[in-house]
Parts: sequence; C-alpha cells; structure tokens
Amino acid sequence: MEQQKLPNATLIFILGIAGYLCCCFAGIGIIPAGIAFFLAIKSEKIYKENPELYDNYKQIKTGKTVSLIALILCALMVIRFIYVITTSDWDAMMEQQQEILEQWGLEQ
Repeated sequence: MEQQKLPNATLIFILGIAGYLCCCFAGIGIIPAGIAFFLAIKSEKIYKENPELYDNYKQIKTGKTVSLIALILCALMVIRFIYVITTSDWDAMMEQQQEILEQWGLEQ
C-alpha cells in the first residue's frame, strides 16, 4: 500500500515561519501562526484516524512546533506593546516630537 502525504504540510510550515518573522510587527504574526497551528491540529486528527496511510507526520509536527513558538512570541509582543502604550508619557513624547519638527523646520 502506497502512503499518502498529509494535506497542507508545506503550508503549515510556511505560515509558521511567516508568523515567526512577523511577530515583531506589533504581533501581526499571530494571524499566520494561528492559521498554521489550526491546520496542524486538523492534519494531526487526520493522521490519528489512519496513521499507516500517511508518511509526512514529522513535517506536521515540525510545522506545529514552529507555529506554536511563533504564537507565543506574538503573544509576548502584544503584551509588551500594550505595556509600552499604557505606561508611556504621551505629553513628553509629543513635546519631543514637536521639538524635532521645529528643528527641521517642519512646524505647521
């Protein structure tokens, strides 16, 4: 009996890596990483129904691990982003920005 490939193995891996790369952009990488994690869980369920039919389960596990790491990093970045926004001194930042604009002659 010829073994088949589990669906979306390459897509899971690519989305997990994209989520990992985009985690520094205010947590935007949570979207592709979440999709990859969902697809990995779905593929694992398919594998567990008939494990003898599929041969690329290791790719699914690797993609799931990468997407889980990306999800954790994105969650940490979102928490950090919220912390920075809530604890920053907006008045001081606006004054600094106004001074920079005045230095460059871009005052409105």
